[in-house]
Amino acid sequence: MESVGNIILYFIIAIAIIVFSVLTVTTKRILRSATYLLFVLLSTAVVYFQMGYEFLGSTQIAVYAGGIVVLFVFAIMLTHKPGKDAEPLTRHKRVLGAVAAVAAVAVCGCALFSYADFCSKKLTEVPSLDMATIGHWLLSTDKFGFLLPFEAVSILLLACIIGGLVVARRR
Repeated sequence: MESVGNIILYFIIAIAIIVFSVLTVTTKRILRSATYLLFVLLSTAVVYFQMGYEFLGSTQIAVYAGGIVVLFVFAIMLTHKPGKDAEPLTRHKRVLGAVAAVAAVAVCGCALFSYADFCSKKLTEVPSLDMATIGHWLLSTDKFGFLLPFEAVSILLLACIIGGLVVARRR
């Protein structure tokens, strides 16, 4: 019965992720869009927790749901009426976007249902990693190390903060 509960919880979370993702890109209010993005990121963290990756789930909450969304809201608040001068979408762009969305859903559905053992495995049957292995991967410069991407993301966030300060200083 535990696997059935995990499958049901997985589908509820997947539906929440899909609904909040669609709301993120379709709402006309940018602060609501950032809030919906926060819900998507929190739901993704729940998936990580369900799979048994507590470290990844807590990192998802701390870094993305906490830091990145706060950075987005900070950038939104610094800009004055974002999207005020944007031209409305043409029919051609809407049709192209709808075709791309349908193609993306088809690819995701094909990938989801082509995996034969999807419903037969427990979602918690994943290999457990100890903190020393995770720490080695994060701070390693080996082939599968994440030090360079981590530093690249930190430089990108620093550039975003400096850009926000430059925009705020001009006013």
